[in-house]
Amino acid sequence: MPSARDTLSAAQARRIALAAQGFAEPRPGGAVDVRHVRRVLDRVGLLQIDSVNVLVRSHYLPLHARLGGYPTALLDRLAYAKGRGLFEYWGHEASLLPLALQPLLRWRMQRAERGESRHGSLTRFAAERRDYIARVLAEVRDRGALGASELSEGGSGAAGWWEWSDGKRALEWLFLTGRVTTARRRNFERVYDLTERVLPAAILDAATPDVGDAQRALLRLAARALGVATERDLADYFRIGGADARARIAELVAAGELRPVAVEGWDRPAYLDPGARLPRRVAASALLSPFDSLIWERERTRRMFGFHYRIGLYTPAADRTHGYYVLPFLLGDRLVGRADLKADRAAGRLLVQAAHAETGADHGAVAAALVPELRSLAAWLGLADLRVVDRGDLAPALARACRG
Repeated sequence: MPSARDTLSAAQARRIALAAQGFAEPRPGGAVDVRHVRRVLDRVGLLQIDSVNVLVRSHYLPLHARLGGYPTALLDRLAYAKGRGLFEYWGHEASLLPLALQPLLRWRMQRAERGESRHGSLTRFAAERRDYIARVLAEVRDRGALGASELSEGGSGAAGWWEWSDGKRALEWLFLTGRVTTARRRNFERVYDLTERVLPAAILDAATPDVGDAQRALLRLAARALGVATERDLADYFRIGGADARARIAELVAAGELRPVAVEGWDRPAYLDPGARLPRRVAASALLSPFDSLIWERERTRRMFGFHYRIGLYTPAADRTHGYYVLPFLLGDRLVGRADLKADRAAGRLLVQAAHAETGADHGAVAAALVPELRSLAAWLGLADLRVVDRGDLAPALARACRG
């Protein structure tokens, strides 16, 4: 591994990052079990949750990218069943995280309680409706696990996707401050219960680390998951504020736990995880969720792969370049294309609504590699057919590869 004085080439940085994220190893050859899932989670640290279900809920996709077809019930059991190994909280965004990280995030819960949170609208609501929030908490304590729609005085939300009822706001504030957590999901709706009735006693009884210790631990995890990263990359992984991250990173560098390096083509300093691997080559082939931890930081994705990515579902239709729910395609150590995908469950088929190749990519080679990934994805989703719509510069080659 290069020394602190060395410069990494852009290709070396890519291979380090891909290895850190689990893409430098082959997928399991046999049945995938919970040990495989835990290993991925130990490596990436968390899975981002998103509500969009045009293909499949996003938190299931990163495991498929790294493991291939796997029973999604494995993740569901880890997240919500008795003896769970995961919990929900604000990690990157809304995330599933290993239980061991709960004490490391208590400083965030405590800051939210003091009104120091990036969730400004919830902070304002809490300041104005303390008595109401106390009544909601008492109702959860008395009645047990509840969804927002089950509260006796939940209120009604205004029209709009993100317009929550007062009851939902109260529960989300209690979730943010750690007093309640997700007991289970019902049709993807959070069902909340007191944290002490959901999480294991061993986690609840664990000592609360000093803020600095907790932030350093989270940044170590981020460094391990990223391999090589800028200050902004490291801070973004667990959404640690800039001033806090800057101070903690300096401390980790001074302790020899992060190694400053320069990366070819990067316009800012980088930091190398001392335990990072630099494989000779990466032979990955995977479709990536828009919220996969390899690519969720868009500026890093551009810097690392030369790949400009803006997710279409948050973009007005007239401004979408590549489609609505577009998955980048990783081949080797490059992002070589993208496919706009939809699960047409009624017809039992996976729709490729558009397919595009990156500039300079060999359309035939990309299509030949992409078809097996699409068929694997379709089979995993229980879809018997694959249909390619003639939209995008890669679509003709992809349609030919499908017929072949």
